[in-house]
Amino acid sequence: MDLPKVDVPTIAIAGSTQRFPVRRIFCVGQNYADHAREMGSNPDREQPFFFSKPADAVVESGAALPFPSQTNNLHHEVELVVALGAGGSNVAVADAGAMIFGHAVGIDLTRRDLQADAKAKGRPWDMAKGFDASAPVGALTPGAPPAAGAITLRVNGDLRQNGDLSQMIWNVAEVISKLSTYVALAPGDLIFTGTPAGVGPIVAGETVVAEIAGTAPVEVRFTA
Repeated sequence: MDLPKVDVPTIAIAGSTQRFPVRRIFCVGQNYADHAREMGSNPDREQPFFFSKPADAVVESGAALPFPSQTNNLHHEVELVVALGAGGSNVAVADAGAMIFGHAVGIDLTRRDLQADAKAKGRPWDMAKGFDASAPVGALTPGAPPAAGAITLRVNGDLRQNGDLSQMIWNVAEVISKLSTYVALAPGDLIFTGTPAGVGPIVAGETVVAEIAGTAPVEVRFTA
């Protein structure tokens, strides 16, 4: 039997015909105080926690997505995404910025009902976060992201999330540094850096548009 051919997932780079290869996707939870409160957590500056999505969860802007299976409560979470061009372990905060290849806006799609059920039973909630097409990402803007700037999400044109990158509890360099103490980071890794308040449900037929000032937006539509 022939070995299967496995394609490396990629995302667009603004102004280039080249594409960024995705190695892994890491996400930091509850990195905005208002979102931590709406999820019932303490927004104080506690140590960040992380979870993962598979690399092939990435979806390009403009995609029409089938509504995910096994959920009746799909939620949107707009996030700044950083793409690493270099890696390392135990990276100092001062050195973290130099590792960034580019940044983009992304949507961390969440099966909230599955997540809540798993939490209540003390089980892992991988299937609430790491399902197919759960990580739409816009085209990468080369270079490190700004420390401040509007981050928004609209559903069918209605503003649902409206925050600022300056509201992060842990900034991008600190997130990279802390994550590198758990795993050896590498070129091709993506990091979703948390979402502001206003997360909420999406239903079939709706169009979701996420934006960060200065980057290409990401738009996806959900079919039945």
